[in-house]
Amino acid sequence: MIAVITRTFQFRIYPNSQQLSKLHQTLGACRWTYNKMVEKIRKEGFQTRNDLNYFLTELKESEQWLYDHHSKMLQMVSTQADGAQKALIQLHKNGYKTGNLKFARFSEYNTFVYNQSGFEIKNGFLYLSKIGKIRIILHRQFPVNHTIKQITISKSKSGRWHACVSCVIDTILPKISIAKSVGIDVGIKNFAYDSAGFVTPNPLNLQKMLKPLARVQRKIARRQKDSKNRKKAVRFYQIIHERIRNRRKDFLHKVSSLYAEKYNVVFVERLAKLNMVKNHSLARSVLDSGWGMFTNMLDYKAMLVEVPAKNTTVDCSRCGNAVPKSLAIRTHRCDVCGLVLDRDHNAAINILKKGLGIFNIKLPQELRKVTPVEISMRSSKQEATSFSEW
Repeated sequence: MIAVITRTFQFRIYPNSQQLSKLHQTLGACRWTYNKMVEKIRKEGFQTRNDLNYFLTELKESEQWLYDHHSKMLQMVSTQADGAQKALIQLHKNGYKTGNLKFARFSEYNTFVYNQSGFEIKNGFLYLSKIGKIRIILHRQFPVNHTIKQITISKSKSGRWHACVSCVIDTILPKISIAKSVGIDVGIKNFAYDSAGFVTPNPLNLQKMLKPLARVQRKIARRQKDSKNRKKAVRFYQIIHERIRNRRKDFLHKVSSLYAEKYNVVFVERLAKLNMVKNHSLARSVLDSGWGMFTNMLDYKAMLVEVPAKNTTVDCSRCGNAVPKSLAIRTHRCDVCGLVLDRDHNAAINILKKGLGIFNIKLPQELRKVTPVEISMRSSKQEATSFSEW
């Protein structure tokens, strides 16, 4: 069965001084347009995407300088504003406290999108309409039968520019088999523990850099406000954070690629990450682990299936008996069938069983639930063995 998937590749771009000025002007135009749309939403309430597009046309008539920028790119700003208001409404429906839609700050608005048209990659250069040809480093090749649909230009806080190229690729969906399926339980101490018993330790990149970050923060606090030395210290602080993000992303790419190459189907539990972040003792470690980014990577590299997280840690993976345990208890011990296993390994097996159950795949003997008769027979055999030894 052939399926169409979307993959995104990030490449570094090197604009010259003239192109750099145009890129900053484009960011400013997008931010100004976005804030005008937010202002309209605040005054008049919910706006459909068509309403925002009509409003964009009105803005162009009154602000002629907007014609200096690619039209499709400005239309993507209305898509962005529409998505922001819908996300806010969804959060409110889910019971979270929400205020008004916020205006975009100069320091926070750092991306713009070319969708469907206005771009071309050729001979080591990226052509962007109304901006020009920018040198791009294509450090990897695009897959066969790819079609570029969208390019997102972003500026990092350290001042580096990147192009995120989104491609549509035709691929053949793999057949689901037990041998090529795996269940993964993500955690904090161990980033991933799979149903095959393989453990991936968590590097906790942010945790390792807390002291250098604190040192730079103290430097920033001692510098005079708006001074050059303070700006240098702030930029160094941002570079450290970018380094942490790059290390995290590199680790997640390596782990996700490892599973994508070895397995066709990956089962993970559906986690309520927003609820986990509410626990202030775990929030930093949860965010540092990057579980959401990991599942996103698995989703486009392999076939990812999310299963309900209910009782994956509590239930015994052999007999199904409920064995409640606190976070401090790291070993699963079942009094019914006698299974002793690492709690994360037990959860990973349960995730695999739930995932295979979705597709009605017959479980092998080692994953099948043990019946009460088999448990009693096993216990009687153990008693007979101990009696003969006595």
